[in-house]
Amino acid sequence: MGKPHGTKEFWLAALRSEGGAFRAAVGEPGVLDHQVPSCPEWTVGDLVHHLGWVYRRVHAHANRGVTTRPTDLPDDPKPADAVLLGWWDERYADLLAMFDAIDPALPAWNWAPQAKRAEFWIRRMAHETSVHRWDAQMGVTGISEPIEAKLAVDGVTEVLDTWLPAGLRKGPLDRTGMVALHATDAEQIWYVRLRGAGIALLDTDTLLDEVQHHERVVANGSASDLLLALLGRVPFDTLTVSGDVTLLEALRTG
Repeated sequence: MGKPHGTKEFWLAALRSEGGAFRAAVGEPGVLDHQVPSCPEWTVGDLVHHLGWVYRRVHAHANRGVTTRPTDLPDDPKPADAVLLGWWDERYADLLAMFDAIDPALPAWNWAPQAKRAEFWIRRMAHETSVHRWDAQMGVTGISEPIEAKLAVDGVTEVLDTWLPAGLRKGPLDRTGMVALHATDAEQIWYVRLRGAGIALLDTDTLLDEVQHHERVVANGSASDLLLALLGRVPFDTLTVSGDVTLLEALRTG
């Protein structure tokens, strides 16, 4: 399926939950200089700065009511560790307040082949926060809680209907064939057809209910593990895979 699995209320609830869990992880004493295994070039403090910087950029343009590309903001240097968490708190609170008040149908620019509406950014920030919460917990304790199944299902759909069609693939661009991704904890299956650099997410609710898909690779796993594999956080062998694994690599966006 290619339809988002959420609403403004769902994504806002996820943003609050995941943002709270992120803040709890990074607020542990003495962890800001820990390396983040899933983002090896970053410390936990760098991750805090990155997420706060993203929140600031989205807050600056998502409620303008226009679909023109926003102008670049001035640099936002990383604050000192002593004030970094307070700086993040302010940007997170500003973003939540804006999203609480915003009409999700308000015109808003985005970088993807998606409807130019504000709901894009509510969805995007819920997923941005959830994966970085996972990163932060890995950096703090080496163990992360999985992403909640319904949120992860929408996250997989976002990778397939937003990131990959926008040209943000990190894997090979010369693979062809059908891929099936099965979220075993959500009874959700996505069928994706690769045509070299082209990609099509097939809507099984409409055209293909009685069609044989002839998958060249099938990957089964929890929705969280599927999403984390597509985002490059865990290897594809975390999943149960049958067929040509190189087709899965062609779906990786992180």
